[in-house]
Amino acid sequence: MSLSAPLTAMVTAPMLALAFWRNAAGAAALLPVLLTRERSTLTGLRPRDLTSSVVAGLFLAAHFAAWLPSLSMTTVAASVALVTTTPIWTALAARVTGVQLPAAVWWGLLLAFAGVVLIVGVDVTVSTEALIGDGLALLGAICAGGYVLAGARARQRLATSAYAVVCYSVCAVVIAVAALVVDVPLTGFQARDWWLIAGITVSAQLFGHTLLNLVLSSVGPTVVSLAVLLEVPGALLFALVLLGQVPPLLALPGVLLAVAGVALVVRAGRPATLVEQGT
Repeated sequence: MSLSAPLTAMVTAPMLALAFWRNAAGAAALLPVLLTRERSTLTGLRPRDLTSSVVAGLFLAAHFAAWLPSLSMTTVAASVALVTTTPIWTALAARVTGVQLPAAVWWGLLLAFAGVVLIVGVDVTVSTEALIGDGLALLGAICAGGYVLAGARARQRLATSAYAVVCYSVCAVVIAVAALVVDVPLTGFQARDWWLIAGITVSAQLFGHTLLNLVLSSVGPTVVSLAVLLEVPGALLFALVLLGQVPPLLALPGVLLAVAGVALVVRAGRPATLVEQGT
């Protein structure tokens, strides 16, 4: 998953096209699994059983539309650190619905907020574009929260392949319509971009989103959530090697605080509520 952000930053094709193809290809790759190995899980399914998967797909489309452009506007380290704050937003959503949060969760929220403030404060001095990129990454995290919550509900009834095929297909269709409306091409790119899109689809879509959805029921949301946080240092390292991109020195404490705060929220929060599926 750490490859996702650096590889995305290397793509010259429109971000809507990248989001469309990684989801469309992800759905196509999992369809044979659904129709063969997990076909029996379709027995007795009603249209309303797919509602949560459709909602998850809508949130996923919004997540990609917000987060992917941020990677070309701010540093990979800042964008990934901000977009992995998803458990913060699911924790706040839980509180709004009446769930009582442990004191450690609030300390984690405070730490993460301090980290976000540091990152944003540094980017204010860098450029307006970097600041907008930070905002888009945060919006992507909020939308990812909706994707996670809807997906967790869908997985109560559906096998991984059934959920993923519906979710990814809905996401791809919504993005295709958006690309048509704003006149963004979905084809006609250089071979290098197609190879990058293929690499992102395999690493982030299949070995990222889908694999995490698969192991969620066996290893638990807390382990999955903490593992996803390793995307931040991994992405920073790959960005350094592949892009020669070094984040501003003053932003690094903010990245560390944000990751530590999210880790504290995940460890202290209720597993069923504070799930993080990654980007």
